[in-house]
Amino acid sequence: MPLLLLVDGSSYLYRAFHALPDLRNQAGEPTGALYGVLNMLRRLESDYKADYKAVVFDAKGKTFRDDWYPEYKAHRPPMPDDMIGQIEPLHAAIRASGWPLLMVDGVEADDVIGTLATAAAVDGLETLISTGDKDLTQLVGPQVRWYNTMSNELLDEAGVEAKFGVPPGRIVDYLALVGDTVDGVPGVPKCGPKTALKWLAQYGSLDGIIAHADEIGGVVGQNLRDHLAFLPLGKKLVTVACDLSNLPAPKALTATERDIDALRELYTRYQFRSWLNEIDGPQAAANIPARESTPSATKQPTPAIAVNYETVLTWPQFDAWLAKIEAAELTALDTETTSLDSFAARIVGISLSVTPGEACYIPLAHTAPGVADQLPRDEVLAKLKPWLAAVDRKKVLQNAKYDQHVFANHGIALAGIAHDTMLQSYVIESDKGHDLGQLCTRHLGLDTIAYEDLCGKGVKQIGFDQVDIERAATYAAEDADVTLRVHNVLHPRFAGEPGLSRIYHGIEMPAREVIWRMERNGILIDGDQLARQSHEIGQKIMALEAQACELAGQPFNLASPKQLGEILFGKLGLPVKKKTASGGPSTDEEVLSELALDYPLPRLLLEHRSLSKLKGTYTDKLPRMINPETGRVHTHFSQASVVTGRLASSDPNLQNIPVRTEEGRRIRTAFVAPAGSSIVSADYSQIELRIMAHLSGDERLRDAFAHGEDVHRATAAEIFGVTPLEVGPDQRRVAKSINFGLIYGMSAFGLARQLGLERSAAQTYIDRYFARYPGVARYMEEARQTARDKGYVETAFGRRLWFPDIKSSQAMRRQGAERAAINAPMQGTAADLIKLAMVAVQNWLDSPGRRSRLVLQVHDELVLEVPDDELTAVRTHLPRLMGQVAELAVPLVVEVGIGPNWEAAH
Repeated sequence: MPLLLLVDGSSYLYRAFHALPDLRNQAGEPTGALYGVLNMLRRLESDYKADYKAVVFDAKGKTFRDDWYPEYKAHRPPMPDDMIGQIEPLHAAIRASGWPLLMVDGVEADDVIGTLATAAAVDGLETLISTGDKDLTQLVGPQVRWYNTMSNELLDEAGVEAKFGVPPGRIVDYLALVGDTVDGVPGVPKCGPKTALKWLAQYGSLDGIIAHADEIGGVVGQNLRDHLAFLPLGKKLVTVACDLSNLPAPKALTATERDIDALRELYTRYQFRSWLNEIDGPQAAANIPARESTPSATKQPTPAIAVNYETVLTWPQFDAWLAKIEAAELTALDTETTSLDSFAARIVGISLSVTPGEACYIPLAHTAPGVADQLPRDEVLAKLKPWLAAVDRKKVLQNAKYDQHVFANHGIALAGIAHDTMLQSYVIESDKGHDLGQLCTRHLGLDTIAYEDLCGKGVKQIGFDQVDIERAATYAAEDADVTLRVHNVLHPRFAGEPGLSRIYHGIEMPAREVIWRMERNGILIDGDQLARQSHEIGQKIMALEAQACELAGQPFNLASPKQLGEILFGKLGLPVKKKTASGGPSTDEEVLSELALDYPLPRLLLEHRSLSKLKGTYTDKLPRMINPETGRVHTHFSQASVVTGRLASSDPNLQNIPVRTEEGRRIRTAFVAPAGSSIVSADYSQIELRIMAHLSGDERLRDAFAHGEDVHRATAAEIFGVTPLEVGPDQRRVAKSINFGLIYGMSAFGLARQLGLERSAAQTYIDRYFARYPGVARYMEEARQTARDKGYVETAFGRRLWFPDIKSSQAMRRQGAERAAINAPMQGTAADLIKLAMVAVQNWLDSPGRRSRLVLQVHDELVLEVPDDELTAVRTHLPRLMGQVAELAVPLVVEVGIGPNWEAAH
């Protein structure tokens, strides 16, 4: 889905100004905020390849909120002169960098962002709102995420609720209660976050609280009643407007070409040497004096070293470098290619480094006009092949899996991958970004050359093969050089950290090779079967649309929230359950699910949305993703994107195929085995509950698993005070919800909502659970305390899971981090186990003559493609191999299924 990136420029201006040192150029002009915001935008461009984007600033003067409430922002201190002086050059630099910049008179940046995000959702775009303003979390939804670049915090709907204690749709209710002192919006006196969350949990919404205000006792209850007249206005003031007119369409927000002359002038005036270096080279930057200080908030500088980069254009040069890498103990290796698609990419050039500050680039396939003579690619690769394929020639790469695919595309089996700087960073600080530019900024204090600076952006972007060799050489050689230097900073950290060393050397690096092989193997998909399914789903969708229009009494667009709201809440008069940020009735999935309990049209709409997503995401799309050379689909597994250690699947995402509906399960029937083979699925049974039993040490929970009992039935027996044989289906359902809910920090309110109970009844069940399983309660408190004391918790194997918000002064952030600290060791230990299982299984599959192969890993499940004559051996050995990768206090149970397709193997 195309991405719209909206940056809250005003938010980052204030934060950069106050967070960074007082930086100044030689003329004494302040530069800290200017540098900080531009650096943030560069990082965003590196992390997110957006199709559309804009930076939005507050305009000068009053807004419509001042008319509603004269005290709005009236007591904010005036903007410091040093900040004011940086606004004009900041705007100029943003525009010169190619970013659309928006300021709209009479409204705030928040409202512009809200309107654009809402319009983008209607246009089928995803939106990422980059800001430090928590108020904008009210805009988060199925197609909108919130991202704080400075803290590297990314929130979706579940993340907002985990962090703040309420879903995005209730953020405005929460803010109206607690107030916003920065904006001068008074809340209920003495109503802090804890009280606001308690009231919202009890009464559901601000309207519910107002309706029951007479029932709330104490001083704060009286304060609430005294404040009732202002609450609607307070909510109105903190609600982001999403219906502004006269704004550009989201798809009009495309990047423009960089104005190099303007950037050169700005970088020279404000002494941004590394950025000037990207434009005109090191010589130009060398003439610019250094600024007075370096932003310590974003950099941890290492001593500067002189660099010597060589462009290899002759065979004597090549032979000299070949001798260097043959003799080197460790060589940094990088490739420049024609594509980011690892299966389509072909080599344009290779860079090498064996000594910090010294590197070379070997251009092999540049096609720019007037390009210098290059060494022939096939001959160079043939001469390098023995070294590339040698296990004893140790190499360090950044994201080695990609380069390994690229060399495989040329028939070369890259071996000797001793280190991967991306994985080193991931193990040490999983909560941060891990691309090479970010690592250089954090650990070397360097701003490296960006890919876009050479190749451009968007529709005007050129391939790397079209880049001039001289500019390409500086960029590519730098990549190899800094990879080696980052490794020299990060790898010594493992020497004093046995737990982290085990995760890196014993789990992540061995799993990296297995993941590469799974990607290379791919999985066979029956495209014809998916086409038939797509046709059938399309027929059902058309039938549902006809039924919906019949129920509505008129034709309408089921995908239009505006038309849907008019039908449901206007014509049909259904009750409004919640409102959007702009004040209109919401038609999101939560609302439709609630209405579907009593009304037929919402039920039908939910089914329509589900089928439309299946068709668009899977049955239509998967056949188009079949590789024409292999006839298979090759998903990409990201090893360093989920903080708990789990893998993430993309292009296509095969981890989120819905399996709760018949149509969803049918999609997996199209994942088939070739003739003479079967699909085998091996799945850890109730793995996170077993890990809870192991980590908590609770004897009752451990006994249930040790004796092979139905743990949900055993839990129900404990909670309801009956024998396991007397447990009924509803009691088991309650116990199952508690068992899994507590793992994810579910509250009594959440359990009550899930089971349709009174909150007091849900709390009673949870209290009984903890009374019967005291070890679980003890573990939860210990996890919270460990996170508070250390800032992180660990898996059973030593993986560190960091929680920057655990000591936050904001209660909701702190509580969200505490909930996450409980679940993270279980999810992280499960991730460690499945990676260990992948390695053990692959080692066994590598036995001579064995043809079975791993093709997928989905959460706690391994999927294999097995020739029929090896089925007996695989069925026998998989449970043993996976069950013995670690010794927990409870047995690891592995369930194995076999079938002609993935679904049949379950």
